Amino acid sequence: MIKLAARVGIIGPLLFGVILTALTILKYDFLLSLGWHPLYNPTFDWPSGLAFGDYGWIMTLTFLANGFMLTFFASGLRLSLPRSPLTLISTSTLSLAGLALAGLAFTADPTIRSTPAAWHGRLHDLSFVLLGLTFMPALILFGFAFRQDARWRSLSNYTWLTAFSAAPAFGLKGSGFYVFLFMALAWCEVVAIRLRHSNFSNGRPT
Repeated sequence: MIKLAARVGIIGPLLFGVILTALTILKYDFLLSLGWHPLYNPTFDWPSGLAFGDYGWIMTLTFLANGFMLTFFASGLRLSLPRSPLTLISTSTLSLAGLALAGLAFTADPTIRSTPAAWHGRLHDLSFVLLGLTFMPALILFGFAFRQDARWRSLSNYTWLTAFSAAPAFGLKGSGFYVFLFMALAWCEVVAIRLRHSNFSNGRPT
């Protein structure tokens, strides 16, 4: 279970990054027509706008798949850390972040539109807010949870650094959002690799 969760944790960020990059290149002109620009207006209907139009279903499935993969990864971390209320809270919060990420599969409303917001657009926006309200606290909690175990302790400060560096970028409507995205994916990748190359079972070697 733990090894499988580690593999899922490694694949998830790579899959998300590759698909995000590929679709952005493929739909570059379409994104520009929405009002997006990679430097001057990078968060204008991006990455959510990748779910519009041709090949949009790929982005929708990516949100959904990565959300459930993050939730499953959190379950593996729960088994790998010492049993404690802190472990339960931190991993549960990360699981909620995964569900919020999956909620981004509800198609967003274009920013420039002549119609009222649709129900799926409201759910998409709510999911985005919930992602920020769960992923950032999860990182802070994991910083403390990792200190419970000598094998995880070296990732504690890195986890806090990720949280405090990425949090402001998450709320920015500019290129700072790239920072949040990169640091969030990198954290998942680093933690998953540590989990993959270690033998953990409820805080005890296996």
